[in-house]
Amino acid sequence: MIRLDPSTASSSAPPSVPAWAITIASAPSESDAAFRAGAALGVLDTLGRAQPAWAGAWRQRLALRCAATSMLLAGRAEDAAALRDAWYLRQAGADPGPAGTIFGAWRQLAGQPPVATPDRLEKILNQLGLHWDVEALATLCEHIDDLARSEQPAPFAAAAIAARVVAMRPNAELLAWWLADLVLAQSLRWPRPLPLLMAQAFGPAFRGEAGAGRRIRPGDKNFERAVCVALVTAAADACRLAAELSRRAEKLLSVAPKLRAKGAGDVIFLLLSEDAVSGSLTTKNLSRFASRRLFERLQQLEAVRELSGRPTFRLFGL
Repeated sequence: MIRLDPSTASSSAPPSVPAWAITIASAPSESDAAFRAGAALGVLDTLGRAQPAWAGAWRQRLALRCAATSMLLAGRAEDAAALRDAWYLRQAGADPGPAGTIFGAWRQLAGQPPVATPDRLEKILNQLGLHWDVEALATLCEHIDDLARSEQPAPFAAAAIAARVVAMRPNAELLAWWLADLVLAQSLRWPRPLPLLMAQAFGPAFRGEAGAGRRIRPGDKNFERAVCVALVTAAADACRLAAELSRRAEKLLSVAPKLRAKGAGDVIFLLLSEDAVSGSLTTKNLSRFASRRLFERLQQLEAVRELSGRPTFRLFGL
């Protein structure tokens, strides 16, 4: 039988962004957009610093959302389901393919402290299918350090780094959005970034007044205001996702004592830490057959969801 720390198993409901901050009629002024973004980020700050049992799954699902939107910029057709398959159904250590590699860059953003070094950025560029020289990366890292010292409001710091990257390399917009979330986290002193802005890059916030017209790209007129508006939506979406996963995690943890499979604790840990887990997972304590039986039991108890919609090669998650 699995024993869990009661303090880990129980948690209060996550906060939500106030309705007045989300409701924005027409195009707000820059100051109004910044004020609303500050209110939204203030709510999200509580979650960004907390470490509930389901925080890993939350961050990785946010990473998946950003990776799915990244496909549009990368000129690829994969959706979230295809990215899940590329990552979670591959053999251990196998190449997840170009789309899965981009997904890996967003996973890394969500899983590591908000620190930029030339070595780290070189690896991220490779994952995003981009290539810069070492000198340019060193210059970019210096600019990030300057932003951290400037103590600009977080949304404007995020907008500034995105604009700087596109000014340096117009074809590097993927990196611009990746760094925008890193700098946002750095400015807010979050222990880990939350992948937020990329998922909004093709949304109404970046479509100008009334959501029409050419997409506002980093460095364009009104880009800072658009980032502020996008952060309100992104924070609200992230809080809603947190509330959903919190409820599902509570259900999963409540049924844990009923599971008698030897490797059940490993599976529960992965479900709380990852966006998805393969239904044919094997560990040193769990065979493929036992894994299938365990997930069937978790489904019966309504503690997990089947995410792939397939009878074989199934993926499960909160």
